[in-house]
Amino acid sequence: MSSSSKFGDRRGSMAAAVTVILLLVGGVLVAKSFAGNDAPPQPDLAQAAETTAPPAPTSPSQTTSPASKSSATEPSPSSSPDFGPIMGSSAPVSLVIPSIGVSTKGIVDLGVDKNGKLEAPSDFAKAGWYAAGPTPGEFGPAVIGAHVDSKSGPAVFYRLGSLKKGAAVSVVRKDGSTARFVVDRVARYSKADFPTSTVYGDTKGRAELRLITCGGAFDQATGHYVDNIVAFAHLTS
Repeated sequence: MSSSSKFGDRRGSMAAAVTVILLLVGGVLVAKSFAGNDAPPQPDLAQAAETTAPPAPTSPSQTTSPASKSSATEPSPSSSPDFGPIMGSSAPVSLVIPSIGVSTKGIVDLGVDKNGKLEAPSDFAKAGWYAAGPTPGEFGPAVIGAHVDSKSGPAVFYRLGSLKKGAAVSVVRKDGSTARFVVDRVARYSKADFPTSTVYGDTKGRAELRLITCGGAFDQATGHYVDNIVAFAHLTS
């Protein structure tokens, strides 16, 4: 399986599949495209520099797909330090990121197809989460993805590339609780050389969140963005 993502390709078909490690959408060319000042913002160089360290080794299952509940190994209370709160399981229903103007309800469940590709939300106005993995707030890396734009304009994660370290992210869950995260860093990765283990590997005992979309240059020939943008965050309460 490839380890890049096409989530939110501006010319992507809404029904197209997205590959699991960010391999989000892809597809049919449409008439509208953005250019110049209308291009989605990208992570600043200072944040990108933090992502150059080699990824920690992970098991094969962790390097080929988002973490699932069965593959995540919870730390032993007797042997692991306390890295913060851990919540029980409850599906996300809404996402708010005030600093970049994200407020979206009705988060949809995303699965994977027979090729190991993560399905993209069919609605450009909604985000989706990898329903076979941890819910936001549980131990491990919960994954939420959304399109960056569409033929008609910006989509949910259009400004994800401008998200800064320290920004607040809130996920309201089905049980009425709110999982509150703080952004650790935001990175841009080439889809051709995507660091799967860095994005989906061991969270070192914490409940974490990955927010993913497309970024970088737009390839007119393929109708896809060439990179992925990933925001890394950890649970605070």
